[in-house]
Amino acid sequence: MENEALNNKLKQLKIEDFIWLIYVFIIFMSWYSNTLERKYFIYNDVESKEKYRKIMIFIFSILIVVYLYFLKDSYSDLQNINKYDSPKTRGLVYLSFVASFLIAISGVIFLYIALEDRDLNVELAFN
Repeated sequence: MENEALNNKLKQLKIEDFIWLIYVFIIFMSWYSNTLERKYFIYNDVESKEKYRKIMIFIFSILIVVYLYFLKDSYSDLQNINKYDSPKTRGLVYLSFVASFLIAISGVIFLYIALEDRDLNVELAFN
């Protein structure tokens, strides 16, 4: 791997390390939001319901940014395919881009649901 490519890969891995920390934060926020959701359903606590909704909106807003980062990264990989790459490599890079695109779309849909579902009728989960 040439020096510039190595530096780019190391920079990308540093960003991905930060994203893992974001995921850990999101896990704890999701756990807390489940506690609030449970409190709302058991005690009909409207304040817990609103806190839950705000946390879910916050979580999916952050996730969209993360998903867009990976979509951009995937698109960059797609643009950097060259004629010397094997058909298998080209196919896998294309599939990675499609998967990143679909995940970004799912994040937008989940955020929309979190914004619109004021009665908590739809279970939201991120993967």
